[in-house]
Amino acid sequence: MIARHPYAIALVAGGISATGFAPLNLWPLTILMLALWMALVIQAGSRKAAFFSGWLFGVGHFIIGLNWIAKAFTFQAAMPEWLGYIAVVLLSLYLAVYPALAALGGWWIGKARPLLLVIALAGAWIITEWWRSWVFSGFIWNPLGSVTLPLGQMAGLGMFIGTYGLSAILIAGAGGLWLVCRKQWWSALPLVLIFAGLALWPHPPASPVSPDQPRITVVQPNIGQQDKWKAGYEDQNLAKLAELTLRADDDPRIIFWPEAAIPDYLETGYPARYYYGRPPEFVRQQLGMLMKPGDMLVLGALKLEFDEAEGRAVGARNSVFAMNAEHELIGRYDKSHLVPYGEYLPMRPVLSALGLSRLAPGDFDFWPGPGARSLDLGGFGKAGLQVCYEIIFSGQVVDRDNRPDFIFNPSNDAWFGSWGPPQHLAQARLRAIEEGLPVIRSTPTGISAVIDANGTVRFHVPMGEAGRIDSRLPEAKASTLFARYGNWLSLGLALILLLSAIAIRLRAR
Repeated sequence: MIARHPYAIALVAGGISATGFAPLNLWPLTILMLALWMALVIQAGSRKAAFFSGWLFGVGHFIIGLNWIAKAFTFQAAMPEWLGYIAVVLLSLYLAVYPALAALGGWWIGKARPLLLVIALAGAWIITEWWRSWVFSGFIWNPLGSVTLPLGQMAGLGMFIGTYGLSAILIAGAGGLWLVCRKQWWSALPLVLIFAGLALWPHPPASPVSPDQPRITVVQPNIGQQDKWKAGYEDQNLAKLAELTLRADDDPRIIFWPEAAIPDYLETGYPARYYYGRPPEFVRQQLGMLMKPGDMLVLGALKLEFDEAEGRAVGARNSVFAMNAEHELIGRYDKSHLVPYGEYLPMRPVLSALGLSRLAPGDFDFWPGPGARSLDLGGFGKAGLQVCYEIIFSGQVVDRDNRPDFIFNPSNDAWFGSWGPPQHLAQARLRAIEEGLPVIRSTPTGISAVIDANGTVRFHVPMGEAGRIDSRLPEAKASTLFARYGNWLSLGLALILLLSAIAIRLRAR
């Protein structure tokens, strides 16, 4: 059957393999489908056939894994809802090129030798995932390494080899299973034993948090996307945030609010017409009333950019502001990695003429910030800021010259359907493991969470619920190997794997 219908099987296997990601976490199916795919790749009779097998596997893999993207189109009245499903398919057709290239590399180096194909495919997968993280601005949602999170200690290796290295381990484990099916016992044994040992070794128990760590409050107001920007909802939405923020005790704390938590502008100096009768001094005073002496509020809000000659706004920044209890803004971070079609419209003159617009409301595009920065919060330490989907980019989330004490990831996952938020949370956990830093997430509708430096979710508020988390900030680890060298480690592993496969092949000749 495999020999008769290899392309159809590759497409179906790719779709089933995506069930290993959150929220389903059916990781055994991912391993089985990867093993089946390797059987398809090795029987390919040409480079073209190997590439096409990998491409079809990728099409199925991404259509299922990224199905939540279609939900975003339901919030934009200017676009028909059905366009969302077409967008998922078109994006998947492009993203599938990367597993296709991995399959081509594995087939070409392996040359019908199963063990060599496994080794070469693992190395090639690292390189193609890394490419996917930056080509055309990058979209590395759901790296294969995310599947390892439920597998005992395996994900913990991310602090040494990064997420792309974890993807290679999953490929190698599936390869071991495939070699067992081929009864190549001596080739399979090392791969199977290492994979099984890592998967069965239990994750270390969560260590207690020191009482000397700062107090934090994470707020999730459960404000849906349909209500977020509605005129007249400003006070109602602020009341939801306020209700979940107020407290009785006086211990200083950091209060975390979501991305774009309020529609008001916090900075002074704009032309009066842009404040809509709510000047920034008034807004900051309202926010200050929710705080006790010594508190710090870290929240998402927008910043405008102006053409000074014409006195009009020409752009915006998706920003995070830190404000103290005296109503003073003490720092700001501007989102760097913007979402195409969400925060800016690529090729605007062409696409605007076709009637297309951004999914997020607004008359002009967002401008990118300078990149990862650490924000000094005084006695609370230093915060690394990553807004929404910036957190998915392995090796790009921390200022390595000014290492923070934790990462704050305000987000708006209300766009993401039911599959997107748990997948987003999983990728935030991988950043915590890689960098050895706790990650704090605050979102309007979920999943808000406190993640420790081992990637363990200590506390969370489920999707679709209003709630708050009161806890101590988990402690950071010493700088991990990955925190010092980043994806050079993953790429080094890829190079070792590929050179090893080539050397074994040449020696066999």
